[in-house]
Amino acid sequence: MEKAKVYFTKDISNEGLIKIYEALNTELQGKVAVKISTGEPGGHNFLNPNLIKGLVKKLNGTIVECCTAYRGKRFDAKNHWKAIKDHGFMDIAPCDIMDEDGEMEIHFEGGKHLNGKNYVGTHLKNYDSMLMLSHFKGHAMGGFGGALKNMSIGVASRNGKAWIHSVGITKDPDEMWNHVGDQDGFLESMAEADKSIVTFFGQENMAYINVANNISIDCDCDSNPADPEMQDIGIFASLDPVAIDQCCYDQIINSMDIGKKSLVNRMNEKHAIHTVEEAERLGIGTRSYEIINIDE
Repeated sequence: MEKAKVYFTKDISNEGLIKIYEALNTELQGKVAVKISTGEPGGHNFLNPNLIKGLVKKLNGTIVECCTAYRGKRFDAKNHWKAIKDHGFMDIAPCDIMDEDGEMEIHFEGGKHLNGKNYVGTHLKNYDSMLMLSHFKGHAMGGFGGALKNMSIGVASRNGKAWIHSVGITKDPDEMWNHVGDQDGFLESMAEADKSIVTFFGQENMAYINVANNISIDCDCDSNPADPEMQDIGIFASLDPVAIDQCCYDQIINSMDIGKKSLVNRMNEKHAIHTVEEAERLGIGTRSYEIINIDE
């Protein structure tokens, strides 16, 4: 397989985000879903609405989310809508909690754990294409969160999140905590869920952007995340979800920033790269990439 292209800019701005999307030379068709994390109330590292509003408007996109599997302030739709409003996303674009009206089962081939099934919000069927607009940072369970986590856990319904976290044992969000001991199985299950989304839309109807700023070791799902210890890096974009996450992971590992230590330790502790490895094995992308710096 030839190397995937990963575009990069240091310009973390409205203009930089639009420019790097345009570098992909793709056009997302029809009704476009823009999948972000709207951020757990109390947290403050999630993507700023003012940063993303230009690109979302350019795409005539709808910001989409799903409810959480943990009992925080986005566990049910009513409170989740409040978080979306309070965090400013309703001011910049239409928003949609995709599992507000229930869930549906989608399928994929291959995998070891989920029996070829993933569970997503019923509203997913209302979209023709999707931009995975991810904040790249650490994560307490996955090691890091980028395109692959946003596409798997992020797009899954509340019950679907439980299905992935429990490695295909239960769809009950409360019961899932009794089945979270298989770390590699969890990472592999995320990759399987990724394949289901790529299968659903078709790779030609998806694009991926990772914004590496406010790089905490904690996810935006954390209501009290650790402060970032690394400097901002920039924005990455690709049509390959495996390549973009591999590239961002490599940027952290190879960084000269002394603040990387905590995040590197977390990624190593959680075997974070295994999601990328499994996603490649499942055929949704390649870990082999070339970086194209659009600032040069």
